[in-house]
Amino acid sequence: MEAARQIRSAVAQVALLRQTTEADAALRTAVREVKRVQSTRFAGTYADLLAGGPYEAAARFFLVELYSDKDYAERDAQFARIAGAIEKLFPEQVAGTAVALAELHALTEGPDQGMSRAWVALVGGEPAPARRYVLAWREVGRRAEREEQLRVVLGIGQQMARLTRTAGLRMMLKMMRAPAAAAGLGALQRFLECGFDTFAAMARHRDGAEDFLAIIEMRESALMRLLFDADLVACETELARTLGQPP
Repeated sequence: MEAARQIRSAVAQVALLRQTTEADAALRTAVREVKRVQSTRFAGTYADLLAGGPYEAAARFFLVELYSDKDYAERDAQFARIAGAIEKLFPEQVAGTAVALAELHALTEGPDQGMSRAWVALVGGEPAPARRYVLAWREVGRRAEREEQLRVVLGIGQQMARLTRTAGLRMMLKMMRAPAAAAGLGALQRFLECGFDTFAAMARHRDGAEDFLAIIEMRESALMRLLFDADLVACETELARTLGQPP
């Protein structure tokens, strides 16, 4: 039951962080604003991919499922309530994807909460969103965690690519819709089917998934170097451009 233990542990970490947020209205607002900036930034960074072409669906899947500002509470609640059922209902490689998804959420929520506290502290003078984000990012730091986030995101993509090469798995996923819904795993089922179909479509192009993930790694790594190491004004200007906003 290792997968169930890992999922419960990750979801519990997120739940603890949420408890502190719920008690503070300013912090709740800041969390939403930080996540909105991050989602808008991703859309700007990958505007070329989202505009069409062989990677459009994959970029949109990453935006909606991994970089969105939407509330993942439903998926978290499902994970925590029936983590053991994931191991029983889904094949081992699929359960591994569920573990990675839960761990990614835990890795993301901690730094996001820290940035949200810094975001609230920066309210004086109302700095522009790009400057406020850069200052909050640098206040929190946690470079190793940010790099681990990216590794997990890429790992989820790699797992999805591998799943598309597993004979009969798509049919198995389709057959599992009813039992997954009955077990309260509808959100996870939707994620898996969407991810599978997205990466299967890319697999029709030679090295399609590998090339897409290489683009993600290159651009996200460049962004992290910018946010951690670049001159503040240069960093703010570039981020504002990506956000489509004045610095």
